[in-house]
Amino acid sequence: MPTFGRRRVPGLRREELAQLAGMSADYYMRLEQGRCGNVSEEVLDALARELRLDADERTYLYNLVKPVRGRVRTTHTVVPHLRYLLDSMDSTPAYVIDHRVDILAWNRMAAALIFDFGELPADRRNWLLLCFLDDRVRDIFPDWERKARDTVAIVRLNAARFPDDARLTALIGELSVKSELFRQWWADLNVREKTYGTKRFTHPLAGEMTLHFQTFGVAGRSDQSLVAYAAEPGTAAARGLSLLASWTLAERLAPDREHDDDERDHHAGIADRAEP
Repeated sequence: MPTFGRRRVPGLRREELAQLAGMSADYYMRLEQGRCGNVSEEVLDALARELRLDADERTYLYNLVKPVRGRVRTTHTVVPHLRYLLDSMDSTPAYVIDHRVDILAWNRMAAALIFDFGELPADRRNWLLLCFLDDRVRDIFPDWERKARDTVAIVRLNAARFPDDARLTALIGELSVKSELFRQWWADLNVREKTYGTKRFTHPLAGEMTLHFQTFGVAGRSDQSLVAYAAEPGTAAARGLSLLASWTLAERLAPDREHDDDERDHHAGIADRAEP
């Protein structure tokens, strides 16, 4: 490939990338500036191939070129059947997030493993805010930096898809002001979609646990995902989850026992008054 003079920085120049991808330098310049109309998939595929983008970076490129324009109509409402599913997962920590990583719903096991998100104001139930502004998260996740970097990469990927999302823009602005680390990592332009993997947790009762997680898209809610955690059978993590499940079950049954005691006291009082 011909060169274009001396280089002051590493990497391909615009003219070189355009040549490799089979387009004119002028067209590539207009594409960078967002001045092209309907960009074909063939053009984007050629750019992704020459830039050696992985699957997540390719998605990011497509989102940048073909974003969802206009006001973002998202909802913090989780459909009832999804809440029933969460509540039925007696031994599995699980929660629902949206493209901003707002935590929309969770079950008892998630609250036991991490903390009760219900104690937070609704607008602060967000993984970015928690990672960078809540010190408890550093204690819960031994690999806090990995957790925080992954969260930034997920939101960076989604931000290209929803460039007009005012809530997401405000969230990024707040963290840019309040956290130097966030500013640095956001500027790195790393993008990642974490659909599965492992995470380490430290719990005061169950100890340290390495859990596997899987992320599932919610049908009918393109901006919502269900995240569920499980432990490998026979491990210390599995025993830890069993301990948390027993703990949450005892807490759930406690109000019922109190209700039964109240009923017995009530009926005993009636019997006492009925005696001559």
